[in-house]
Amino acid sequence: MEFRQLLYTIQIATERNFSRAAEKLHIAQPSLSQQLSKLEKELGVLLFKRSTNSVELTYAGSVFVDKAQQIVDMTDQLRREMEDIADMRKGRIVVGSLPMTGSHILPRVLPVFREAFPNIEIVLIEESTKRLEQLTANGGTDVSLLSLPLIDPSLAYLPVIEEGICLAVPPDHPLAAPEYKDAIIPIARLQDEPFVLLKKGQGFRAIAHDICQTAGFDPRVVFESGNIETVQSLVAAGMGIAFLPKMVMRNDWQVRAPVYLNLEGNPTRTLVIAYRKGRYLSNAAEAFISTFQNSLLS
Repeated sequence: MEFRQLLYTIQIATERNFSRAAEKLHIAQPSLSQQLSKLEKELGVLLFKRSTNSVELTYAGSVFVDKAQQIVDMTDQLRREMEDIADMRKGRIVVGSLPMTGSHILPRVLPVFREAFPNIEIVLIEESTKRLEQLTANGGTDVSLLSLPLIDPSLAYLPVIEEGICLAVPPDHPLAAPEYKDAIIPIARLQDEPFVLLKKGQGFRAIAHDICQTAGFDPRVVFESGNIETVQSLVAAGMGIAFLPKMVMRNDWQVRAPVYLNLEGNPTRTLVIAYRKGRYLSNAAEAFISTFQNSLLS
């Protein structure tokens, strides 16, 4: 059994398709199939059930992939520990981020980290909340910037920011009148309003939904988007109202913006740096977390 065969099997299990797996591994599909057949013959079991349209794990395949992933993770962690011994003269850190928060926070952190540790390679992955949690739990990222609550129980986290949430309404909305500028808007008052929300799977979508449910109603969703800036633009265009994290409030007078209002109860969201429980955090990852916290406090 060869280490590369472990990697090949994991990739096939991830893609459920030989062609896509071969493409990701940068090898020819016949070579990939040959290596898998060789491994199955050596083990004396079938790891995958193959059909014309699909590739599915057998029970033996599920056990093998689970153990193979553990071996690959342990090998990766050993490599990282050895890099630490080299006093961070080289290294690599994979950082996961939500597009919404990453675009506003990471530009304050990454240049500081790069200046302090110029030889540490930074790989940035932007995904939805659900996908980022999966990647972090499976070792696909070293650390990820997420918001509470976290769903995956295998993740640990460090809180880094407690951020306020505001109400965004169109400029011609009754609540946009001058007398409401410094008012506190009761959330229950919004139950008949049309809402523009992020798509399901985004952490802030769940937060917005929870705010409404706490006030005793489900939001009437008229538009959904995967991009917070599109949500803002739709609100500014009069298509509905939205809850927004305060960091994304538009201050550029050249861009049409919603009117932002304060909400009853001052709702907030907590941003955290998450990582897998029990996973070795390299010196590079520890340094990134420290840089992150210090950059946001300064």
